[in-house]
Amino acid sequence: MKQTQITQGIEISIQPDYQEEHSNPQSEKYVFAYHVTIRNMGEYPVQLLRRHWFIYDSGNTLREVEGEGVIGQTPVIRPGEQFDYNSWTEMRTTIGKMYGYYTMQRLADGAMIEAEIPEFHLIVPFIQN
Repeated sequence: MKQTQITQGIEISIQPDYQEEHSNPQSEKYVFAYHVTIRNMGEYPVQLLRRHWFIYDSGNTLREVEGEGVIGQTPVIRPGEQFDYNSWTEMRTTIGKMYGYYTMQRLADGAMIEAEIPEFHLIVPFIQN
């Protein structure tokens, strides 16, 4: 299910998708892809500088992923434009969740923005029956 969050004019939407062909339940390996859309609904260009993710499995084990940019890029997103990318994560359980934030800089005045990434759930489809 797609989740969306708006922070200071930055809209972030996430659409997760279980990757059955890359998963191996016998080895407790559950792979999820997710599509991210970052839309600048504000008045000024922004640049995505960093990402910070919190990833929980159903055992409440936390993994944090932090680093520069996304997929090797630090895109500038102008007003009315969007940046899309795909990424993935691997879980050891059939249920999990992710959320976090992107650190972005408003290019007009250098102000820093922590744009919230909405919480989304990672659920293997066969457990929903």
